Amino acid sequence: MTAYWAANALLPGGPAESVRFEVSEGRFTQVTASGSREGATRLPGVVVPGFANCHSHAFHRALRGRTHHGGGTFWTWREVMYAVAARLEPDSYLALARATYAEMALAGITAVGEFHYVHHAPDGTPYADPNAMGEALRQAATEAGVRLTLLDTCYVSGGLGGDGHLQMSPEQQRFSDGDADGWARRWQELKGDENTVVGAAIHSVRAVPRNQIPTVVQTVGGAPLHVHLSEQPAENETCRQVYGCTPTELLHDAGALGQHATAVHATHLSTGDIGLLGGTHTSCCFCPTTERDLADGIGPARALLDAGSPLSLGSDQHAVIDLMEEARALEMHERLSTLQRGRFDHAQLLAAATDHAGIGWPDAGRLEAGARADLVAIRADSPRTAGAQPDQILYAASAPDVHTVVKDGAVIVEDGRHRLGDVGRLVAEAIATLTLADVPRGTGSSGP
Repeated sequence: MTAYWAANALLPGGPAESVRFEVSEGRFTQVTASGSREGATRLPGVVVPGFANCHSHAFHRALRGRTHHGGGTFWTWREVMYAVAARLEPDSYLALARATYAEMALAGITAVGEFHYVHHAPDGTPYADPNAMGEALRQAATEAGVRLTLLDTCYVSGGLGGDGHLQMSPEQQRFSDGDADGWARRWQELKGDENTVVGAAIHSVRAVPRNQIPTVVQTVGGAPLHVHLSEQPAENETCRQVYGCTPTELLHDAGALGQHATAVHATHLSTGDIGLLGGTHTSCCFCPTTERDLADGIGPARALLDAGSPLSLGSDQHAVIDLMEEARALEMHERLSTLQRGRFDHAQLLAAATDHAGIGWPDAGRLEAGARADLVAIRADSPRTAGAQPDQILYAASAPDVHTVVKDGAVIVEDGRHRLGDVGRLVAEAIATLTLADVPRGTGSSGP
């Protein structure tokens, strides 16, 4: 048995003082307020549950600081993303994902939902192991010390135009299994383990025709199922032109919504869309730092929560990896769009940042006996956090304030240092192997 003690912690019942955590075989066996310090390792600051990053594209980390030349649009940003994707192979993907996941661990993230669609060789030819890229992600997460939900993604159309679905472009060939049946055959070969949950994703209504969506839904059963939804107005417009309905209505009619499902972004929604998502208790994952970086817009987070949709958070393209910033932005974006403060209370923001259930780990994200022993100690004496009240720590702290991270009872980060060593060096070395000097910088014409 291992014991920790913290002066302050945010327990399911609210803030508590002098909290003792006892851990055995990767789980909390006892969590006691006003507990004894005897024989326990003292944790500084405020202890919170491990964060859940519910939407990640690991390879996008190589885009940070490379896409802002000349402004551009979401669509020109996507051209740069395709160029980076074309450089990846299993070994380089392993190195980049390991470094990216280690950066997540430094920020207090103990589980990640990886929206994975870089499946095959650049020309679309499957590797000898058709899931070699997914296996690279599995190994990367294990070595970095975070749990992985592999959201293996069905992506079989090049987009959606006014006349229907488009052929895959050369840049997209490696994402596709031909059709949903081909994707299902490969998906069924994926195996989970003690650190990995196998889930699935429908890339978007642009990338999977309506008549193929039920195949994905039926294949995955009750496993986590995620989908990019209404991130851009253009998606809504073309969906109405081709199908005569909104993307949300299309997914609902195809049976893709429900308690096991998560809609990512959910930015440009109608009142009816909000009702469908809330009524089916579909989770909605907001990625505020990406949504503002790409000028996507501000989604109706408060309205969705009120309608019945649980909220989660993701760092998506990793322009920032900081779940405290994502949580804070959820509230701040609501303030900007409504001119009101206090749209979410601190407990609701913490719940969104620790929603492990949405990525298939329902026994994580709570500091209570029986739960997985994940905890994050956030310094309360840094220039950012000094003077902050413990029950408002998310409004003050940022990723550099994370002192200690424990995942499944194992110490992953101690005194702000990851067990793998210099994570900045790991990131730099992984990106250097991709030789991105000739990759375009995000300018050019836009398109679907």
